[in-house]
Amino acid sequence: MDRLRQRADFLAVANGARVSSAAFALQARRRDDHGPIRVGFTVTRKNGTATERNRIRRRLRELVKRLDVISMRPHHDYVLVGRREALTRDFAVMLDDLRSALRRLDRKAFSSEVGNGSRTENAPGKDRPSSRAAIRPE
Repeated sequence: MDRLRQRADFLAVANGARVSSAAFALQARRRDDHGPIRVGFTVTRKNGTATERNRIRRRLRELVKRLDVISMRPHHDYVLVGRREALTRDFAVMLDDLRSALRRLDRKAFSSEVGNGSRTENAPGKDRPSSRAAIRPE
């Protein structure tokens, strides 16, 4: 498992799927290459002083270390966006939150691959007229 370090990689993952938890938000994106799983960590300034942000980042890194790699999908990038709650939340609870977030991301990815008839797929477009469009006699 590698680390994300380039800003462009973080921005690319930010456009992917996102799941929120009390202590962090988890973002994920599938890559087209066959490289290893990559994980990035970020904590914004609004979460406290540099010392507090570093502590949040350390706790998030430790979560990923203790997580079994099987729960992460290969050829994916993940970003954990830390929140202030990560300072005080129980570590075991945070680990469960991370496992739960990964399962929710898997469900999102599976449902988007299968095409479960989401709103965007069924939305009126060029090829599909709106159901509200009334046919007016002239």
